[in-house]
Amino acid sequence: MPGNRSFEELVAEGAAVPAEGWDFSWFEGRATEARPSWGYARSAGERLAGAQAVLDIQTGGGEVLDFALATAGALAPHAPPGTLDPPDGPGGPFRPLLIAATEGWPANLAKATALLRPRGVVVVGVPDDAPLPFADEAFDLVLSRHPVRPDWPEIARVLRPGGTYFAQHVGPASVFELIEYFLGPQPEPVRGARAPEQERADAEAAGLQVVGLRAERLRMELHDIAAVVHLLRKVVWLVPGFTVEAYEPRLRELHERIEKEGPFVAHSARQLLDVRKPGTPRR
Repeated sequence: MPGNRSFEELVAEGAAVPAEGWDFSWFEGRATEARPSWGYARSAGERLAGAQAVLDIQTGGGEVLDFALATAGALAPHAPPGTLDPPDGPGGPFRPLLIAATEGWPANLAKATALLRPRGVVVVGVPDDAPLPFADEAFDLVLSRHPVRPDWPEIARVLRPGGTYFAQHVGPASVFELIEYFLGPQPEPVRGARAPEQERADAEAAGLQVVGLRAERLRMELHDIAAVVHLLRKVVWLVPGFTVEAYEPRLRELHERIEKEGPFVAHSARQLLDVRKPGTPRR
């Protein structure tokens, strides 16, 4: 815990911590966030255990996919008959025939490549708003955790008939207590963006079938101003263009509020989507 450290010391610490990747272990003891009941990374591992060709979109630093692959290996410890022999020989840990991942942020791209290459994952640099550089119907499983925005037509294009898009998305008005503290009240179209039924409608408009859609709002607590600074540097779309210098007065006010009243409380919104492409799966 930070103790009686000054505003300047805490802000300097939050500004110095590396922000690449999706490893949130630094927040231990400084912030908490309830986790969705469905356990996305483990559930993704269960899907991976039965997949042949897999794509993870916007993989970040690769941490979630790495965990999911470890889970898949534990669930399917030996290669089933007729699958590609694993790197350590027949009968070794099973993995899909093809595993690819995309990432658009250069710092994350380097981190994901280093982490995932030993698992046989091909990591490709792709801007978040660019078409996916893969052939039509290349994958039977597409994963994504917190994509900036899902490109449903592209997801539909690269999925094989009968294939699945399994993802956890950020829901509407997520962490808006913090966003609006810095940016002021947001218009209703911004607050309502990513609403579950809109996600369903967008997926269906691309020719996909939503077979599962769950949503939860989860309590988040930020215990010091260093945690606030690090979060806003790491999750850059919360307060676009955030810098300590630009928001120093508001940061100082928030520091004093936390010191007086305790943790800053916000609520994240998460959605689990299980989406299928109509058709008969290939075998």
